[in-house]
Amino acid sequence: MSKLPHTGTTIFSVMSALAAEHKAINLSQGFPDYDCSDELKEMVNQAMQQGHNQYAPMPGLLQLRTAIAAKIRSLYQQNINPDTDITITPGGTYAIYTAIATYIHPGDEVIIFEPAYDSYIPNVLVNGGKPVLISLSFPEYRIDWQEVRSKITPRTRMIMVNTPHNPTGSILQEEDMAELEKLVAEHNLLVLSDEVYEHLVFDGARHLSVLRYPAIYKNSFVVFSFGKVFHNTGWKMGYCVAPEHLMKEYRKVHQYLCFSVNTPMQYGLAEFLETPAHYLELPAFYQQKRDYFLELMNGSRFTPLASKGSYFQLMRYDQISSEGDKAFATRLTKEFGVAAIPVSAFYHDGKDDHVVRFCFAKKETTLEQAAARLRNI
Repeated sequence: MSKLPHTGTTIFSVMSALAAEHKAINLSQGFPDYDCSDELKEMVNQAMQQGHNQYAPMPGLLQLRTAIAAKIRSLYQQNINPDTDITITPGGTYAIYTAIATYIHPGDEVIIFEPAYDSYIPNVLVNGGKPVLISLSFPEYRIDWQEVRSKITPRTRMIMVNTPHNPTGSILQEEDMAELEKLVAEHNLLVLSDEVYEHLVFDGARHLSVLRYPAIYKNSFVVFSFGKVFHNTGWKMGYCVAPEHLMKEYRKVHQYLCFSVNTPMQYGLAEFLETPAHYLELPAFYQQKRDYFLELMNGSRFTPLASKGSYFQLMRYDQISSEGDKAFATRLTKEFGVAAIPVSAFYHDGKDDHVVRFCFAKKETTLEQAAARLRNI
């Protein structure tokens, strides 16, 4: 009997397959169409040539965890013990699953904000938990903290936050962190903070990591992704940061899910992190892509919503069509040769605001070709 009877193939796989079938420009799935750094690839290659091809330690290479701790100290003024508080994982999605599998028991409630990255709800369900779903306010996609308070019960175990947010590009503000801090104190909630787009924050804003707030962090798992930071999503490399008392339990589960993660890539990433410019330059790099895509879309009948972070741009299409977003995204792919993600796919009930998501982590030529087609609609 299925543990996920209502779950099918992810919308990302569906739209990417449709794009391939119709030879469409794929702005649906969230990955770059340009390569990662040659320098980083050489560092990984050197690690292989030097014989670093056997199991890494279960928590991850200490050299890499130490580099991450230094990065966190510099960016978020939080002292993290690399021995006890960081675990290297095969990607961010895995890190999220492991935190849920470690602490969610049958009947525990987990607050999730929709639209939500598609793994969140299935992760809770497959571990016997109950997702408690709250919609972000459209079109700003902000959290209604009064509604959050109304949904908390004695069974509420965890609250999941995602900033910068996928799919909307919204980011948490100081008032959000203040409210979250109050709830953690009042109800002893666990926080699972998905921060894989930590460096993709635009227009002079700063990323408000849970790591900046000791009163929240003491109850938190914070998840990051090297794939999103260094343009190598296919490497499936990420990490989780949590206080020692939480990480101790996390590692008990982690050791039986994958035990350890790709060794030479850990060596390469550790060396690459020694140059902070590799990640500090990312906000400007991706803001230029966002701005260029928006400039190219001038003159189209799409209406952009605010993208304050991530590498996604939401667009309303109400001036083009009244059809549902899944039908529109399908027709967009088949008839006009550009694939996007319908945002209703990120809601459990298919809530449809007639919005589609485009990924702008693409070469300029890709964005130019896609925008030319979209302007003709």
